[in-house]
Amino acid sequence: MTATTSSGSHTVGIDRIACDGYGLCAELLPELIELDEWGYPIVGSAPLTGKALAHARRAVAACPALALRLDRVPKS
Repeated sequence: MTATTSSGSHTVGIDRIACDGYGLCAELLPELIELDEWGYPIVGSAPLTGKALAHARRAVAACPALALRLDRVPKS
């Protein structure tokens, strides 16, 4: 998933080993993350805008397993 901001693009990544399937990320960011049949997140590929990026930052900060991350993608 790629998010574009004035400072460049960002991606939300999931550490599948660290993820315990709490599902909080899907509750905080339902427009981007849905859960599979076992409760683990599936990240969509839609680009994020300002408010959605703020919600993504909140979801990353709220992950109890610290399995979500927001990575900056270098401009090409």
